[in-house]
Amino acid sequence: MFTEAEAEAEAVLIRPMKLDDWPEVSAIFMEGIETGQATFEAAVPEWEQFNTGRLPDHRFVAELAGQVLGWTAVSAISARPAYAGVVEHSVYVAGSARGQGVGSLLLKALAASTERHGIWTIQSSIFPENQASIRLHLAQGFKIVGRRERIARMSAGPLAGQWRDTFLLERRSSLL
Repeated sequence: MFTEAEAEAEAVLIRPMKLDDWPEVSAIFMEGIETGQATFEAAVPEWEQFNTGRLPDHRFVAELAGQVLGWTAVSAISARPAYAGVVEHSVYVAGSARGQGVGSLLLKALAASTERHGIWTIQSSIFPENQASIRLHLAQGFKIVGRRERIARMSAGPLAGQWRDTFLLERRSSLL
């Protein structure tokens, strides 16, 4: 038997991100920036910067009835060959869709995609205050591997200038 949130998530389509999705993707990204709890970014990048900074095979959106509810994408952490199988990811869910299983569906699709392409580690840095994101990641097989104290300062918003800690989380491939 499904809960209401699980039933809603079952109707959600996870598909590759397209250029046409950018207006909705960037709006969801901006929602995350505005919370002050999702990223160090101060502004949403232009499409060209986003596009060149993320690996094309691992960008997905969650869609329901033609509306993008969330997105995920990965970036290489290093150009060094030894780290070819390690990526850093982002996952954002629209405020109106949080708590409905969208983040879980996106992370499952991301894990399947990266494993198909030989990526053995997905990592993420999450603010300790972002408990919803931490719970989401732990439920999807990520582990907290460390705390990075005062790793960077916020550059904009109500927390501008404040040093922030992050938890470093990672998901290791089951294929290892």
